[in-house]
Amino acid sequence: MGSRTGPDGEERIGRVVILGGGTAGWMAATALARTFGRHLSVTLLESDEIGIVGVGEATIPTIHWFNQLIGLDEPAFLRATRATFKLGIEFVDWTRPGHRYLHPFGQYGVPLPGVAFHHRWLKARAEGLDLPLSAFSLATRLALENRFAKPASDPRSILSTLGYAYHFDASLYARHLRALAEAAGVVRVEGKLATVERHPETGFVTALTTERGDRLAGELFVDCSGFRALLIEGEMQAGYDDWSHWLPCDRAVAVPSARIAETTPYTRSTARPAGWQWRIPLQHRTGNGHVYASAFLGDDEAAATLLANLDGEPLAEPRFLRFTAGRRRCAWIGNVVAIGLSAGFLEPLESTSIHLIQSGIAKLLSLFPDRGCDPALAARFDALFTADMDNIKDLLILHYHATEGRSEPLWAHCQHMALPETLVEREEQYRRSGRLMIGADELFRDASWLAVLNGQGILAEGYHPVADTIDAEVNRTQLRRISEAVAQAAAAQPGHDKALAELIGSS
Repeated sequence: MGSRTGPDGEERIGRVVILGGGTAGWMAATALARTFGRHLSVTLLESDEIGIVGVGEATIPTIHWFNQLIGLDEPAFLRATRATFKLGIEFVDWTRPGHRYLHPFGQYGVPLPGVAFHHRWLKARAEGLDLPLSAFSLATRLALENRFAKPASDPRSILSTLGYAYHFDASLYARHLRALAEAAGVVRVEGKLATVERHPETGFVTALTTERGDRLAGELFVDCSGFRALLIEGEMQAGYDDWSHWLPCDRAVAVPSARIAETTPYTRSTARPAGWQWRIPLQHRTGNGHVYASAFLGDDEAAATLLANLDGEPLAEPRFLRFTAGRRRCAWIGNVVAIGLSAGFLEPLESTSIHLIQSGIAKLLSLFPDRGCDPALAARFDALFTADMDNIKDLLILHYHATEGRSEPLWAHCQHMALPETLVEREEQYRRSGRLMIGADELFRDASWLAVLNGQGILAEGYHPVADTIDAEVNRTQLRRISEAVAQAAAAQPGHDKALAELIGSS
């Protein structure tokens, strides 16, 4: 492939080398190949001897952006990855034992003139309306009835308020993407990294050499080597911001179990004495894991807690993972860009792992450099990625510290720890005025913050003054009608497993 020159005289990048496969590596490879086609050579180095982490088997609706980018065929993807649909995340025992709530995808209510919907609900609640916020979420109603529907494009339909994502087998997903990437021209090289060549003056990486002597030269290197961060940390020494003082869980133990008769269209997260347990239903099995803080719980006890709380027989031995919540101080240095776990880690409490992979990919595509790798592009990438991580971090911390009904040592620690100022301000503003202080580029929008704030027991005492311009009886009547429309629409939808079978074909 010959070199090309841009209008500024800078030579275009012709060769990208990706270190590491798994979800991050194959997502990056597929996206680059589908975006650039024959204008870019993409080589991926991975070893069959190195397993993928595969904790993130649950996604959020932003995955549709990535699927559209690579032209994914949804039925084929659902079949290949043994996927199920996901309408949200159920949180059990977090606020206090016996309490549960759903963080739904989509929106609450319907758009009405004058003021955001939740301010209408806050006003009506203050005036005696006894309907909970969840009564206005179609995704919540469908999820808890084990039903499923896709969003409608007609904004007049209550189905237009829905959002959805997927649960899937991470190893099967990587395999599926590998087939798509290789069909688009990506070259996979089997092997382990042995040495890294650097330019003596610029410090740029110029080539990777494998243990068996293969030399992979390139102008841009994408580090998808997971927690090991072999390039961004091992070579470029990015540094790491440790967030374990806010997010003290540093271990996970995972085990698959036999599927149960009916799959649920939501992820479940259940608080435990020293952490929490995930449950992710797939077509062929259920994914389970226990995220915990080693300062408060030993590995053997953690595994015993997980195995004692499965709803099907275990299908493998428990597998342990260690991690430190936080992010690289720089995720792009020189001509090395970190994507996925190599860039940082946030526990999968809100299913953001795959979002952060595709967020990194989206930023790389938007800021794709020439061979000189303008440092301003790297600085912009880091600023955007840092904001992404910070906003997600705050929502995760909210789950941990707003748990007044729990008294175990981990939860007591989290209830009294110092919080990021950004989260303090957001909580205080919501309590005082019902306002959600959300920036334009934040991942989690109004419905997400509303669900978690209210679910964790942080309630608004006020509401937007414009809501007082709406007649109280008219407002209550409209809200009751919306709640009734949600209930009626949910009752008319098929069961989740039936909807899934019809889409992928039951054969």
